[in-house]
Amino acid sequence: MFEYVKGFCDSFLDRGMPGFDIEICKDTKRVFRYMNGYSDIENGVKMNGGERYNIYSCSKPITCTSALQLYEKGLFSLDDKLSDYMPEFENMTVQTPNGIKKAERPILIKHLFEMTAGFTYDCRSELLQRAINDTDGRCPTRQTIGYLAGQPLSFEPGEKWQYSLCHDVLAALVEQISGLPFEDYVKKNIFSPLGMDNSTFMLPEEQINTVCPLYRFENGKAQRADNRIIPYKIGTQFASGGAGCVSTLDDYMKFINGLYSYKLLKKETVGLMSTDRLNNCIKDAYWLKDNHGYGLGVRCPAHNESFSDFGWDGAAGSYLAIDIQNGITVFFACHLLSNPVQNMYPMLYRLIKAEMTDGDVQPVLDELKQIYNYTF
Repeated sequence: MFEYVKGFCDSFLDRGMPGFDIEICKDTKRVFRYMNGYSDIENGVKMNGGERYNIYSCSKPITCTSALQLYEKGLFSLDDKLSDYMPEFENMTVQTPNGIKKAERPILIKHLFEMTAGFTYDCRSELLQRAINDTDGRCPTRQTIGYLAGQPLSFEPGEKWQYSLCHDVLAALVEQISGLPFEDYVKKNIFSPLGMDNSTFMLPEEQINTVCPLYRFENGKAQRADNRIIPYKIGTQFASGGAGCVSTLDDYMKFINGLYSYKLLKKETVGLMSTDRLNNCIKDAYWLKDNHGYGLGVRCPAHNESFSDFGWDGAAGSYLAIDIQNGITVFFACHLLSNPVQNMYPMLYRLIKAEMTDGDVQPVLDELKQIYNYTF
């Protein structure tokens, strides 16, 4: 079993990926673990399974899980206005073709989960730069997010789907409601209970070298990049809920299996999280709309029966899939920005699902040949 999965992952090395590590579980029990390539090309260090990665947007499901724990306690409703908890977001403006105008709709908390609040992903905006200057580069999470209230939204809240700083705002909301710094809340309620001892949203500067080398695919090859989470680490005290987590494969699988087994959230809440919430109008800009819907911070099953998973992926190539229907959990880890094979990850999931269920991989192989000219 998994010979096709193994071969497909190995092919990523031929396309420019330095190295990778993958684990597959059936009902939280490991059934496949495989790594190949190098974590450090220049020094000839092979993958060993203990690498720490900047997981970038794979941070988002952790942040959404944190917020949903507070939701389960009845501390907010999805339809509550954000300004009920963070008053600076009460009188928002919207950028329109005819200039800036007062927003007609309030930002609701559900809009943060759904990426429909109207924020952008401009981490170098004038207002965030002001936050850096005002705090001497510290940028405490809750304080810094407040600066976004002065920036016009791209559209009326709830009107469109747009990838943005929504989940960074959600992390600040967790701080506001829980009374704890976001990184402390996550450590207390997710990392420590699951034994995720190598994961953090606040990596000290002196521990940057504990993260395995980060690469960027440029000019047809992997080139060394800065290990820091740039530009998402806005300041030294900023915990980016959208991109700031450092973790390992072993740790992140604990998180994935914690969601799968309802250790972190109730079954009903996981169901809510993984249910498509976007109508056809809103999801027009959603780049996974052909295969998936979008729930509370994760891609999720929609009309395409080939995909029964929910999860997300990260800018440096990390990828998670949780398929409760078939008892499958997956984490694929690598450390390559501008990853040339990232768009092939859904096919990796399809291969895994085929090998673990009916064993009929031929339809997936046919699609790989047709779409990517890939053959085994």
